[in-house]
Amino acid sequence: MSTPESMVADEPVNFYRPDPYIKTPEMRSPEYVQMSTAAAITLGLVRGWMHRTDCTHCLNLLVTYPEGCRANCSYCGLARHREESQDYADRNFIRVDWPTARYEDVIRRMQEGADRGRFERMCISMITHPDSDADTLALLKRWVEAVPHIPASILSNPTSMSRNDLVQLKEAGAQIFTVALDAATPQIFERTRGATVDSPHRWDKYWETLEWAAEIYGPERFGVHLICGMGETEQEMLEVCQRVRDMGGHNHLFAFFPEEGSLMEDWSPVPRAQWRRVQLARYIIDFMDVRVEDMRFNAAGEVVEYGLEPAELEALINEGTPFRTSGCPGRSDEDTVSACTRPYGDSSPTDIMSFPFALNERDVAVVRRQMAGESVGTFDHDAD
Repeated sequence: MSTPESMVADEPVNFYRPDPYIKTPEMRSPEYVQMSTAAAITLGLVRGWMHRTDCTHCLNLLVTYPEGCRANCSYCGLARHREESQDYADRNFIRVDWPTARYEDVIRRMQEGADRGRFERMCISMITHPDSDADTLALLKRWVEAVPHIPASILSNPTSMSRNDLVQLKEAGAQIFTVALDAATPQIFERTRGATVDSPHRWDKYWETLEWAAEIYGPERFGVHLICGMGETEQEMLEVCQRVRDMGGHNHLFAFFPEEGSLMEDWSPVPRAQWRRVQLARYIIDFMDVRVEDMRFNAAGEVVEYGLEPAELEALINEGTPFRTSGCPGRSDEDTVSACTRPYGDSSPTDIMSFPFALNERDVAVVRRQMAGESVGTFDHDAD
């Protein structure tokens, strides 16, 4: 791992193993958790560098079981169909490895300040497993008891949850509740994560859970994950963003990147121009009180007007904020920049889709060329 680019882009990082005698079948939540490579680097569990950034500000945790996730989402590296070819603990998820550690080791390191004060948030990601609900609650309670100054988010699994589960998580200290809706239309949802691919998720249940979240957690305390580039139009994606915003929530975007070993591994990544337009419009909907009805779309469903005056739109693009990673905020709710920066979770450093750092002038210039339809990446234009 000699270069920042290889560290997070294309080469796997060796898993952290706290005890060489502990075998994968015994690595089970709540005693064990997985975490993103960026979180493991920030916490000092994995050695490495990240391109143009030295940390992530969110400790992304994932419940883990040797049986793995029981869902079969066609774009996901954790999908059930991969169990025939690869052990669950060795599968990548949103492009990177997820090292495994004892949860108490994580807690101890946080209490000792191993992150050097860089984490602004912790998030527990659930999977489809019979024990996921109870173990997520147990992990959350332990976190709030041990590290109360770092707010906690839940990335939920609506398929297995009742309304009371959301209430229990909030009472235990969850500040923000999110739903990985991912697909922008019921048809795409069914095709990628429903009965069509022998997966248990249902569009209506996800929206019902979002309605519970809006009621229980309140405005600005819930949101959705959406993946751009799975066959929807820009207009369809932004109409979902508006629906969530009308409920009081926020939208966290991911650029579709074909996960190796997934059923969609042969799909192309989302076109850069489409992604940049959706990023910009999503930010305007979430933070500038402009509605999707104020925007204009062409016959192909592409954004052609954003509902802002030209000068205001130009200033916003030059600022670069809409093109940074979207996610839960840090300890301060005043900043519209996500604490969950997910470095290179949806692209490599050679062609950054979600910027995990503030854009410089050269970055903005690349974004503008991409919005214009030019096939240009970010690597040759990065700052020294």
